[in-house]
Amino acid sequence: MIRTQIQLEVRHERAIKKIAKRDGISMAEVIRRCVDAALVAEGGEDMSARYRQAAQLVGAFASADRAADVAANHDDYLDEAFE
Repeated sequence: MIRTQIQLEVRHERAIKKIAKRDGISMAEVIRRCVDAALVAEGGEDMSARYRQAAQLVGAFASADRAADVAANHDDYLDEAFE
């Protein structure tokens, strides 16, 4: 992820904090979801399908030889899974 800084109006901050608290997520995650929704509305890719696909991979690498290096090689395994 890329770290960035934005300025919000007070009303935006209050609304984002309320959603974050309600959903048990960070303000950053609320903002990312809003950006994703805006990009989809503009004809961009719907990331929810990719999130569901990635969630299905949890526990998919049960063999001992691969399980030991998932933290270091997760991008490679995700590439394999999405091919």
